[in-house]
Amino acid sequence: MDRYIITIGDFNIEWYSVLIVVGAILALIMIIKEAKRYGYPSDFVFNVCFWSIIVGIIGARLYYVVFNLDLYTNFWDIFKIWEGGLAIHGGIIFGAITCYLYCKKYRVRTVRMLDFIAPALLLAQAIGRWGNFFNGEAHGAVTSLESLQNLHIPEFIIDGMYIGGAHYQPTFLYESLWCLLGVIILLIVRRLKVTKVGQPTALYLMWYGLGRFFIETMRTDSLMLGGFKVAQIVSVIMILIGLIVIMITGRKGRYEDLYDQDEKETVKF
Repeated sequence: MDRYIITIGDFNIEWYSVLIVVGAILALIMIIKEAKRYGYPSDFVFNVCFWSIIVGIIGARLYYVVFNLDLYTNFWDIFKIWEGGLAIHGGIIFGAITCYLYCKKYRVRTVRMLDFIAPALLLAQAIGRWGNFFNGEAHGAVTSLESLQNLHIPEFIIDGMYIGGAHYQPTFLYESLWCLLGVIILLIVRRLKVTKVGQPTALYLMWYGLGRFFIETMRTDSLMLGGFKVAQIVSVIMILIGLIVIMITGRKGRYEDLYDQDEKETVKF
């Protein structure tokens, strides 16, 4: 599978980079549209997302580098993110911190913004995983051609999973489909009249955490901490945080703090 969309001399445009940008743009459109329903200024939402994305990408790279220091004997290679090497958990952590700090500055409720972001982030993740496909990474263990054909997946994916003389499990595809299903579920949950503020975010944490935990068992390129896969550790933490948020919000009154209520935020510029 060719990782480049365009190659002109030494100038290359990679699928990996383009798909990340496409995912970010579509996510931004979704977030602005949803936030607008509740009176949030588009420029404020754009700024929150812009800085969260920028810092999130930096965080995703730092997270990956920290657990792969032996790969970066040349310091400048750390900055070559177009060659791959971003860890989504690092992006989530750094992006969430940035969102919190920006919302705190303008006295906007962070959890409400995170609720807007949750399904859009899953969509961006679903799209971004295809960048791993074109890079020939984030795959599972060696498998047979027959096993892949039995999955009834498109032929170009099977061909793309033939790497270095062997076929591999398309774990990137499993995660992409899991994220897409999560987008649909979250969009439905957000429209339920009983959904409370914070619950879409909690559902995101549990949904992605659960899927990533099991998908990680099949991957062969996981970041490791001792004898444990870092992604599985973080996934368990995400699930626990999500459960705690569900329990806390569930203790509120039936009609208290509903997601679909129009809250008046104080946004100062």
